[in-house]
Amino acid sequence: MFKMKFGSAVALLVCISTTLFSQEIVEFRGIGRTGHYNETGLLKKWPESGPQVLLKIKGIGKGYSQPVVADGKIFVTGLKKDTIDVLSAYDLTGQLIWETPYGRSWIRSYPDSRCTPTYENGRLYVSSGNGQVGCIDAQTGKIIWLVDAIGKYEGQLHGFGEAESLLIIDEMIVYTTGGEKNTMVALKKSDGTEIWKAKSLGGAKAYASPVLVNHQGEQIILAQTAENLTGINPKNGELLWGYNLVQFQERRHGKGEQTNPALYHNREVFVTSGYDHPATMFSIDENNRSVELKWKNPTLNTHHGGVVLVDGKLYGSNWQHNSLGRWVCVDWDTGETKWEEEWNTKGSIIFADGMLYLYEEKSGNVALVKPSPENLKIVSTFKVEEGEGPHWAHPTIYDGKLFIRHGEVLMVYHIKA
Repeated sequence: MFKMKFGSAVALLVCISTTLFSQEIVEFRGIGRTGHYNETGLLKKWPESGPQVLLKIKGIGKGYSQPVVADGKIFVTGLKKDTIDVLSAYDLTGQLIWETPYGRSWIRSYPDSRCTPTYENGRLYVSSGNGQVGCIDAQTGKIIWLVDAIGKYEGQLHGFGEAESLLIIDEMIVYTTGGEKNTMVALKKSDGTEIWKAKSLGGAKAYASPVLVNHQGEQIILAQTAENLTGINPKNGELLWGYNLVQFQERRHGKGEQTNPALYHNREVFVTSGYDHPATMFSIDENNRSVELKWKNPTLNTHHGGVVLVDGKLYGSNWQHNSLGRWVCVDWDTGETKWEEEWNTKGSIIFADGMLYLYEEKSGNVALVKPSPENLKIVSTFKVEEGEGPHWAHPTIYDGKLFIRHGEVLMVYHIKA
């Protein structure tokens, strides 16, 4: 581990309230997994050299997952011990508090940890690259329970292993198994015992994390497998509806690789993945028992960097091939492409306080962008110089701080005005 102090910067970082998020769910891609972060008072333009660096931590383990910040600690997963995924906790000066091996990593292509921990009320919920699901005490790092969900429920991983971040709903966590037996299982948060199983529509699990939405006053889990988009009743695991996505995926390469969490707005669901799979928009009927295709868009085929919805427009990057992509804006209602522009290559995107944050995956350039349906309005940029490997971890924002992970290095930037 390597820690770097920058005068008063560390003191500023430590000022994050130790009670911040303590009674909330802190999870992958912010509010409802939408890529939105509830932050205000952020800089609308960065210094020419980039925002002030508050902290660098090296040795967090190889990975592409996001960190989460809660109870005055930074929690992050990483591949540290050969083929074992490890969850680590750091204080706000970058000092390691504890690290806990919790499951087998994926051992084939891209084995680095992919699963962002989910935090609630002093506990962390994680999944490993081979489908072990567990609960860990946030204060001590002690494993409270651990379940081999893929093995126990005869799940089926896709070609690059596990990438799902666990979803908390009331007193349970839900996990997509895929396979011929089940689509998803719900486990008690307290001890990992089974609550319900959702029947299978066939096919392996995909990489997209599930999301919980409220449709017409009714909660729905939106889950994706390699073959289907499904709506599941969180009360009992009833499969409300399913829609086959593979029918739109004509290329053999990347087939079934649903990668991004679904977005829900105004009784409609948007899903996208790379490999020339067209982005698709679905309308859910009033009774929540079927969905209908509304439109397809071949341009916004986001690889795995996520998409955000801002003022009726979708923003993200597309897939030209595995090393190249452009940035795109699409109208939510019509599916019309408003613009498609080049800026380095494809990458991940989040939104906070009226601005977009772009993190391109090849060279590590970061951009602060004003959302606009007219064109790509870049305000400021800087480059991440630390770390190795592709820049695949999505950025995240907590208490006026921008957290960016590149491989084994975590960097924290001051972006408060």
